[in-house]
Amino acid sequence: MLTIGELAKATGTNVSTIRYWEQTGLLAPSGRSEGNQRRYTEDEQDRLAFIRHARDLGLSVDAIRDLIDLSHRPDMPDTEADRIASEQLAEIREKIDRLKKLENELVQMSTRRVPLDGNKSRVIQALARFERPSTETE
Repeated sequence: MLTIGELAKATGTNVSTIRYWEQTGLLAPSGRSEGNQRRYTEDEQDRLAFIRHARDLGLSVDAIRDLIDLSHRPDMPDTEADRIASEQLAEIREKIDRLKKLENELVQMSTRRVPLDGNKSRVIQALARFERPSTETE
């Protein structure tokens, strides 16, 4: 079994991040030592690797929690995992659209002069006009 420091080193994850995932309920130590130190098994190491990968892909904590729950319930139909993947795909496509709009704004900023409004920065003025989504989850 690994200590939290060993788990952090093995996975390239900060100890504070591991503790955060514990607080969110996505990860829990298998047990504790006689000195009350957290101890983790290979299963927790695998789960942490999954959480990190899922976060790198942009999945929300709730989506990760749902996928972990599904992994413990093999009797559930694959449609639930498909639903989560479809929702994630829609979110990614929205982000791509926003990034393309931002790219266009940045290209326009770098190729033409934005008229100044008083002493404001050209960059701030241009990006202030950039269309933002109505709800931001990050």
